[in-house]
Amino acid sequence: MPIDYDDMMQSGATSLAASYDEKDVMLYALGVGFGRDPMDANELPFVYENAGLKVPPTFASVISRGEAPAERQRMPQKSHINFMMVVDGERRITIHKPLPPRAQILADERYLDILDKGEGKGAVLIQERVVREAATGEKLFTIVSSIFARGDGGFGGKAQGGPVLHEIPGRAPDLVKKCDTRPDQALLYALSGDRNPLHRDPEFAKSVGFARPILHGLCSYGTACRAIISAVAAYVPERITQFDVRFSKPVFPGETLAVEIWADGNTISFRASVKERPGTVVLNNGLCLLK
Repeated sequence: MPIDYDDMMQSGATSLAASYDEKDVMLYALGVGFGRDPMDANELPFVYENAGLKVPPTFASVISRGEAPAERQRMPQKSHINFMMVVDGERRITIHKPLPPRAQILADERYLDILDKGEGKGAVLIQERVVREAATGEKLFTIVSSIFARGDGGFGGKAQGGPVLHEIPGRAPDLVKKCDTRPDQALLYALSGDRNPLHRDPEFAKSVGFARPILHGLCSYGTACRAIISAVAAYVPERITQFDVRFSKPVFPGETLAVEIWADGNTISFRASVKERPGTVVLNNGLCLLK
């Protein structure tokens, strides 16, 4: 059945309660490649609580959605979305306050728009999530994300819209940071919350059009953030106030990301390709804003 646009746009949730702690932070950091060298004093604080635990800003992507009281929540009744066919499209995180190593949080969620790419071409769901500390009410971060529902186009909606993409500079990159991924990277990253079989089950991946399981788009996103934290931000994640990207093609676990970086003052542009597949851009239109 097709998407019911009006029903989904009226849906949403407020005061979703959740929490996270140091174990969640460290598991995420390992999942995006921190701590490959356990003797690296710069990366140890991301994976070891006694080293003054640091939180990557992209950890915001995996903080639990939580639960809300029934009277405050009305989830879509007529979405009919095949979530097994969903992949990441774009992601923007705005950090209002550096993420603490543990927190009790409340979140408000809503759809900003739903775009119809046509029958057999999919739909784009644009969502906003605003997260604040439960104790103080202070905003921690805002996420605007688009997900591409490959099996759900043709419901009669508009085709164009959504956030404007950041333009990559025309000059050669100022530096390139290579980041490996492990063959078991998706299995590890899934423990931070996204257990879609597309990333772990070979037979399922084949059934939806992939030769083998693909790496989570948000794992590639976090890996690119790791590259910028190490190469540009001097391992001070608190300097990052915004981190945007467009997911253009999938990455397979075990491939190496070559993250191209352009630095214009506190505005960092980036994109990433796969070393093993020359010319294959997997992350594009990347924007990182620094303090």
